[in-house]
Amino acid sequence: MAASAARGAVALRRNIDRSVAFVRKIPWTAASSQLKEYFAQFGHVKKCIVPFDKETGFHRGLGWVQFSSEEELQNALQQEYHIIDGVKCLKFQSTVRS
Repeated sequence: MAASAARGAVALRRNIDRSVAFVRKIPWTAASSQLKEYFAQFGHVKKCIVPFDKETGFHRGLGWVQFSSEEELQNALQQEYHIIDGVKCLKFQSTVRS
């Protein structure tokens, strides 16, 4: 399961599509399904990856969200921060390559 999430994260980061965002400080109580549901308010979420730590069994507090379009990503980026499961995510940035 962890290997599958890692492969998915690498695929998202290598994706030429510019509609991928990196999210940090995700609360340990939030699952990838909650992350996907939260970001769906900004547009269609194609994929959401939250890698897990093999030793602890918890996710690592970071993840990637892929939107269907750049416009949807920009909708999410307009907010300074996001509150997920009652916790403020301190860092949210586009992974657009130059």
